Amino acid sequence: MSFLVIMRIVGLLLMLFSLTMVPPVVISLIFDDATWDAFVIGLGITFVTGALLYWPTRHARRELRTRDGFLITVMFWSVLGLFGSLPLMLATDPSLSFTDAVFESFSGLTTTGATILTGIDLLPESIRFYRQQLQWLGGMGIVVLAVAILPTLGIGGMQLYRTEIPGPLKDSKLTPRITETAKALWYIYAALTLTCFLAYWLAGMSWFDAIGHSFSTVAVGGFSTHDASIGYFDSATIEMICVFFMVISSLSFGLHFAVWREKRLSHYLLDPEFRFFVIFLALLVTITIATLMVSGTYSDALGLRHGLFEAVSMATTTGFGVADFTVWPGVLPFMLFIAAFVGACSGSAGGGMKVIRILLILKQGLREIHRLIHPNAVFSIKVGKMRISGGVAEAVWGFFSAYMLLFVLMLLILLATGLDQVTAWSAVGSALNNLGPGLGGVAEHYGDMPSLAKWTLVMAMMFGRLEIFTILVLFTPAFWRR
Repeated sequence: MSFLVIMRIVGLLLMLFSLTMVPPVVISLIFDDATWDAFVIGLGITFVTGALLYWPTRHARRELRTRDGFLITVMFWSVLGLFGSLPLMLATDPSLSFTDAVFESFSGLTTTGATILTGIDLLPESIRFYRQQLQWLGGMGIVVLAVAILPTLGIGGMQLYRTEIPGPLKDSKLTPRITETAKALWYIYAALTLTCFLAYWLAGMSWFDAIGHSFSTVAVGGFSTHDASIGYFDSATIEMICVFFMVISSLSFGLHFAVWREKRLSHYLLDPEFRFFVIFLALLVTITIATLMVSGTYSDALGLRHGLFEAVSMATTTGFGVADFTVWPGVLPFMLFIAAFVGACSGSAGGGMKVIRILLILKQGLREIHRLIHPNAVFSIKVGKMRISGGVAEAVWGFFSAYMLLFVLMLLILLATGLDQVTAWSAVGSALNNLGPGLGGVAEHYGDMPSLAKWTLVMAMMFGRLEIFTILVLFTPAFWRR
């Protein structure tokens, strides 16, 4: 393990991350919200800490191995999440405790979108901007992680589309090609953000709201600069723009890269994960709208708008809202929440178990049925034209098993804090799937939860964001042996 190299990288990351507190300072000065000092102090603490880690180890040079990649990845998210909470703690408004500031920071960086805040419309503009910026940075970070790094580490079946995903795909070390991959992904991510911003702005948002919501939309995050989320604008045009970019951002950025590189839109239609995702969304939207109309919840075009928006927002794990879906009739609240367990496509900023894993689990289930009918036959699993190896299939089932065990364990912890079953169940599901909205006591915000529950959910956000095994591997003795 190259500990000195790891310290150098973490120190460098902290120094770079400190610079992200400059834009909120500018916003604070523009709006004169008297909160700039919290970001300046946060910047100073973060930069100095990073410099203290970087300077003594600046000459450490050594080839990074796979185990180093695991440790750097986990430290990257945990350290930045902690230091990202500094401005939220230091600001007099909203004046958060350490636990609440860390919760809000991790929720932003992991693009979960769960919030402990109320009265967001009344917060200083710099704080409102900073929350949106955290999601944007976290979304890009997870895209680079999912497309460039996780396939190299070989966990959870994320290395499935080796021919589609750019960057290092199967190697024992992290190669320089990750730099090239990350650069290409940044271009695509930035272009989507700029396009989304312009669309929102032309549709009637102020430049401040347009920037903030473009950040959280492309990051599939769900934070908003208003308590009423997208519903604040009450605009069909803005809602449809949001739906479009939520879907686009929930697709694999590796797939976007392949389309951009070869200038062929047919890559989308040829991708099995894309086709399954679109069919799943279409079914979910149809059932949602039909139920709202038949039940008499809506009798006009509002039912179409709200049904479409909420179904896409939940299924993509974005978590924006235009209506309170938790009071919708029948099975709708539960169904929409369960849709988030499927989640977005692999290699996107979205959460959930990922569409490709669900597709593989379904195909494996069908294979077992065929085996019962024809015990002596040999059946292979194919996704599109690709034959799935036994290793990938085992990794998917391993991920699913670990996911369910963690879910149950964290659910028991939350129940032990005194929360009711619906609140505890939905809070864990929301955090583990990086969704944001919940049911019961967390339908509006998470501020009333006990501290132990909040820290448990912070861990759930991390596990969900880093594909579970990335963190679990650090707890095995074999990882630390030379």
